Amino acid sequence: MTAVTIAFFNQSGGVAKTTLTMNVGYHLAERGRKVLLVDLDPQSSLTTFMGFEPVELDKTMYHTLVQQEEITIFRDIFGMDLAPSNIILSKAEMELAGAIMRELRLKQALENIRNNYDFILIDCPPSLGILSIMSLVAATHVLIPIQTEFKALKGTQLLLNTILEVLNLANRKLKIAGIVPTMYDGRTSQGEQSLKAINEQLSKIGTVLPAIPRATDFANASQSRKPLSLYNPKHPAIELLQKIAKIVDTLS
Repeated sequence: MTAVTIAFFNQSGGVAKTTLTMNVGYHLAERGRKVLLVDLDPQSSLTTFMGFEPVELDKTMYHTLVQQEEITIFRDIFGMDLAPSNIILSKAEMELAGAIMRELRLKQALENIRNNYDFILIDCPPSLGILSIMSLVAATHVLIPIQTEFKALKGTQLLLNTILEVLNLANRKLKIAGIVPTMYDGRTSQGEQSLKAINEQLSKIGTVLPAIPRATDFANASQSRKPLSLYNPKHPAIELLQKIAKIVDTLS
């Protein structure tokens, strides 16, 4: 069966997108699924979180997208595989400016390996550039992390318009896997009000999944280059991540 391919996408940075990609992938792997993580962000945080030094890598997604080489994959890291990135990927947008059908390059690159996985999770860059468009064109689903703050909600319409445009023009099969409220702090009125607004406004376009709390252990786990479940197995957020993975698993 062809892999469910999910783009973790938000044009804003700092919404825990990479953390969510890594941890949902880990819990899918825990459920016995074959998972490939694709780092399509030139900041290469996912590659770093998975234990690599991006600047030391000779082959990354840049070589796949720009030079059309086979995908470089590191295998069996916390039960998952990784297609890495580094800062060189930032040149891709400029170098692909005149390339014919450039939006299809990621989709084409994944075609040869889709049958090897149950899930391919793409960590998109925090922008609306060509790398994000490539991800949405290659994906079967898009999952939207959104920070539970008022300012994050204001940018949601632009994000949804981009998804709608891709759906109408380039990928009519694209589905919304869900919306994940992130960095939630229930002790503040802004947190409560923003979560309520997310549920009221965005549940019309997709399932609002369990809210992920703001917690320093997420940053600590990333710094230790481990999923949260391995860094602190008793952290209460793990149960929420497992619930999200269970829901995502039903897409297969």
